[in-house]
Amino acid sequence: MRNVLFFDDMLTPKLITLIYWLGVIGVVLTSVTYMFSQNFLAGLGMLIMGVIAVRVWCELIIVIFKINDNLKIIAGIEKETHRGL
Repeated sequence: MRNVLFFDDMLTPKLITLIYWLGVIGVVLTSVTYMFSQNFLAGLGMLIMGVIAVRVWCELIIVIFKINDNLKIIAGIEKETHRGL
């Protein structure tokens, strides 16, 4: 708990999975409603493109946090290298 409160560990990466599934559910409900009330093909396109868009958006957020993790590793290596000098 201390790590989260003092920002040593990031909370957002843990929430991305929940955000992804909520986004997919929202896209599916919206597109299925559109498919049967307006235009079937447009709704099908919304379904396919929407699910892909939600996935890409979540992956981009995860990439940012992975970059942060890798920078922490690099910073640790740099500290060890400078201690040895």
